[in-house]
Amino acid sequence: MQDLDGTDARILLALSEDARLSGVELAQRLGLSRNTVQSRLARLESDRLLGSMDRRVQHRALGYPLTAFVAARVNQHRLQEIEAALTGIAEVVEVHGIAGGADIMIRVVAQDTDDLYRIAGVILASPGIERTELSLSMREMVPYRTAPLLRQRAGLTEG
Repeated sequence: MQDLDGTDARILLALSEDARLSGVELAQRLGLSRNTVQSRLARLESDRLLGSMDRRVQHRALGYPLTAFVAARVNQHRLQEIEAALTGIAEVVEVHGIAGGADIMIRVVAQDTDDLYRIAGVILASPGIERTELSLSMREMVPYRTAPLLRQRAGLTEG
């Protein structure tokens, strides 16, 4: 797997502005050959350097306006079991192994506070989860983004 270079970053920036651009339109917009754009996109996909499309779907549009973070202490010997259990909870949208006071950070979405209470209970009852601490997100201040990093890689900003 290769790192992204400036040309890859320029292609991805253009797609982040308009995901419906065709290879020909990308080539014209960026001053590249169509073959260069197509081969770069094919490599990015085959190397799995592009995330899934579901990152773009807003959970609010699905009826889940609440976001919360659950910091959990876990039995380290049961990580595979824990991962499988959390993967099976639809409202768990992201899980990270972390260093610090907790072992994993779980991002969840919920329909309302009663739903959040239910989800927190399901997580706590999962095998290998020993203790949890829930924090409710009041407002997303900086949404998930890569455009500033892409601009930096493309040489379009000072870094």
